[in-house]
Amino acid sequence: MKGMDAAVSAFVDSDVRRVTGVPGFPITDLMEALGDEIRHEWCVNEKVALEIALGSSVTGERSAVITKHVGMNVLADPLITSTTHTIGAGVVIIAGDDAGVEKSQNEQDSRFYGLIAEVPVLDPSTPQALYKSIREGFELSESVRTPVIIRITDRLLKSEGNIIRSRISKPSASFDKKIWHLTMLGKHQRFHSESFPGMREYSEGSELNTYEKRGGIGIISSGFPSSLVPENISHLSLGIVNPMPLDVINRFMDAHTRVLIVEETEPFIENQLGKRVLGKLTGHMPYGIAEIGDIQKAIRDIDKDAVELDIEPQTIAQRGARPLCDDCPYLPLYEAVKELDVPVAGDLGCSILTSSPPMSLLDAAFSLGSSIGTASGFSRKGIAIIGDFGFAHSGICGLINAVHNKHELVVIVLQNEVSAMTGGQDVPDLTGIVESYVRDTEIIHPQADMDLKSMLEKKLEKKGLSVILARARCPRFDPGDAKP
Repeated sequence: MKGMDAAVSAFVDSDVRRVTGVPGFPITDLMEALGDEIRHEWCVNEKVALEIALGSSVTGERSAVITKHVGMNVLADPLITSTTHTIGAGVVIIAGDDAGVEKSQNEQDSRFYGLIAEVPVLDPSTPQALYKSIREGFELSESVRTPVIIRITDRLLKSEGNIIRSRISKPSASFDKKIWHLTMLGKHQRFHSESFPGMREYSEGSELNTYEKRGGIGIISSGFPSSLVPENISHLSLGIVNPMPLDVINRFMDAHTRVLIVEETEPFIENQLGKRVLGKLTGHMPYGIAEIGDIQKAIRDIDKDAVELDIEPQTIAQRGARPLCDDCPYLPLYEAVKELDVPVAGDLGCSILTSSPPMSLLDAAFSLGSSIGTASGFSRKGIAIIGDFGFAHSGICGLINAVHNKHELVVIVLQNEVSAMTGGQDVPDLTGIVESYVRDTEIIHPQADMDLKSMLEKKLEKKGLSVILARARCPRFDPGDAKP
């Protein structure tokens, strides 16, 4: 059974009633693997997804949120408040990290949200560990009254192993409205006197942490890289990384002369253990994804206090270009924008593919939904290009702000009705909202016989803000057959 199947089985056996999420690598297939067994829905953004899950929790139903790592940034607001607000039935957040930055704008490490939000973080290494982490995650969530984060990666979802399933469990907690008898300060005090001690107790005694003593050299690891550690060396595999099981770790370290930290993608564990260990900070392990060869090399250098870290930034020429599709219906529009001498802000949809050579169209593209806000900050009137999914996700906030504060820009919404970069999921049609809010809204068809450059120049010459709803269908996905 693959890790993905293990996760689905764990949701079923945990009596999960609702799963929400936002598509993206590496978690899209996990949501779609739920089939008809569990009620699930794609949401416009991760904040809304978590808020729905919290609502289910308050009314007694276990729920889960499935998001890629950058989505953790968007749901951080309700997440951090939920820890002192308290919840009812269990809430588990599956955070899919893109180790190696295969299909993302960054390589951030979701484990750090455990420190920021003060919630448990589990980091399973095998399909069986993933199954058990989800099962225990719901029970732990109800015990400490906070959401629980479970960090996964694409390699874990695709890995194979035997799964031992356990009987179905039901929610064991309900929301207690007496929390409103406390002040905000009182809620924090309650959290640190009740919830956090419960997390620490679980961390120190959890069977998700495994310990094998085999000599004087030791490795401490977490997540999928734990499955790559050689079997002939002492190994402490951490299945829970926040709160850190410091008593367990200290016993392991006291029993070994040299200790190497194997983790991906950032030195999360290593930073908390200081100079007593070797790892990324000492040059023994690379940042990002961890491979078997990296571990073997680090073991060979284990007697060195530091190793020169040789980092050569990857170029597009080395990796290979990822250009726009040859039959992309928006090519004429992109070409017209390129002919204009104005700054252009892009977004994290298909338009990001126009950023690198040979098109080199975009000046900046920071995050999903960011292009309108970015273009509002340009020193002169420019263009924001945004997909309709990015627009619904968070870009509409930038549009509202631009109108309210009278910014000068042209907004091009690529209205193809699907989230083409993540599998063709349906996208809300916000035409009516835009037309009612922005007086100068025009609908165009980029492949129609029209002078796109001239049209854009006229918009740029006008005072104020203009919106162009550019309608075209992605040849890869027929909106009528898009995935739910």
